[in-house]
Amino acid sequence: MIRALPLLVLVLPLLAACGQVSEENAYAQCSERARLAVQPRGEIGFGVGSDGPAARGSVTISSDFIAGRDPQVVYDNCFRQLTGAGPTRPLIL
Repeated sequence: MIRALPLLVLVLPLLAACGQVSEENAYAQCSERARLAVQPRGEIGFGVGSDGPAARGSVTISSDFIAGRDPQVVYDNCFRQLTGAGPTRPLIL
């Protein structure tokens, strides 16, 4: 038991740091996740530089969108997971 005490003293502060997220951060993160549940997001870029023409693109598709989850449910579950309580303001897509 005495050997475990130093380990416990080191681990407890790390576990405390993994606590709840602020409501403002949870709102931002969960709103974004709900938006991605509605539809994928994409981006395309074109340009011309000294090496000639260039193009790039990216697509973000969430597993919530693929599974067909309701964005409101995604938002609510996310908020509860991050804060331990229900949302304090409604989802605005």
